[in-house]
Amino acid sequence: MRLALTLGDPRGIGPEIAAKALSDPRIAALGASWYVIGPTGTAVPVHESIGVWAPTGDRVVDTAHAGRLAGLAVERAARMALAGEVSGIVTAPLDKAALQAGGFDFPGHTEMLAELAGVPATMMLASDTLRVVLATTHIALRDVPAAVTREALLQAASATREGLRHDFGIAAPKLALCALNPHAGDSGRFGHEDDDLLAPVAREAGMAGPFPADTVFVRAMRGEFDAVIAPYHDVGMTAIKVASFGRAVNVTLGLPFVRTSPDHGTALDIAGLGVASPESLIAAMRLAVDMVDRRRVG
Repeated sequence: MRLALTLGDPRGIGPEIAAKALSDPRIAALGASWYVIGPTGTAVPVHESIGVWAPTGDRVVDTAHAGRLAGLAVERAARMALAGEVSGIVTAPLDKAALQAGGFDFPGHTEMLAELAGVPATMMLASDTLRVVLATTHIALRDVPAAVTREALLQAASATREGLRHDFGIAAPKLALCALNPHAGDSGRFGHEDDDLLAPVAREAGMAGPFPADTVFVRAMRGEFDAVIAPYHDVGMTAIKVASFGRAVNVTLGLPFVRTSPDHGTALDIAGLGVASPESLIAAMRLAVDMVDRRRVG
């Protein structure tokens, strides 16, 4: 089994945690071959170079260059996966502003991979205690109500159910829908979206809810649900990171290949200090191997 590993933004902790993960005995025990894609000039030797990282000291220039290198690595890994040259990809963190400055007009990995694969893709954060799926991803909070549509919710539910069956081995997934408004609108006092839109979609898609955000994630952690569909980014991301930060994995559902990533960002403030933990990247690499194995069996 061969998987691609991209190094992410070379200014960040991606190369450091990749080097630590690749030397970890837990990764060696998986028996997978890791094809490293990224620039030369970092802490990690690469199998395929997409350029040279040589910072100039000019913040604007270096940001754009780092973003371009990170984007080129993801692009190359995705094309390898689509061609069947690797069984899946694991991506170290990139910086969204740098990615855009480098010429890739995507809010993040999920949207970029969806475009490259030509399919709708859905973001899941998964740990051993909680799984959260985002119905909308990287958009401003003021744009959320218009983006939380029947189609978006049904797409998230369908991708989640299929992903849990094929990639996590859950034959009959139990899904819950997180409400959009406080207290699920409180019978319209705090908004009508939960009664008028989310509740009918939940029934249509066979989900429980919508349930208020302040209880639904706790119920899922206690085993009542296999995953929670969150209507917008921060309500879902806050729950999973409070529950499992450093142990969760970002999984892109709906792609024709496996893709996982750590649950954190580039951590520019600690890059180069040697203190970054590789645990989430190790979890992402282990889950990617598990997912590939399940797809082969299935």
